[in-house]
Amino acid sequence: MSQSPFVTVREASQILGIAEGKVMSLVDEKKLLAYRIADQYLRLKRSDILALRDSGNVAAETIKFAYSAQERLLDLLRYNDFYIASFLVIIILLSLVFFVR
Repeated sequence: MSQSPFVTVREASQILGIAEGKVMSLVDEKKLLAYRIADQYLRLKRSDILALRDSGNVAAETIKFAYSAQERLLDLLRYNDFYIASFLVIIILLSLVFFVR
């Protein structure tokens, strides 16, 4: 991270140890003052972020959920189903070409 006086939402979330959505909700609740640069980019003052972190008013999100092997396998199948189906079709077509006479 650079040491500029302004930080992005992502950098603020890393400093505070919370999700980017939580940073945006703090901005919406007026607990953090945000600045628009070129009416497009949202920036926050580094000093405000550090003051909020040091005040202890924001708890870091350290909750981690277990990700079981079964869930990993289901995610693999769910998000790669096209590639798996394509691979099977290619295998079937190759077997037809080389093994059926």
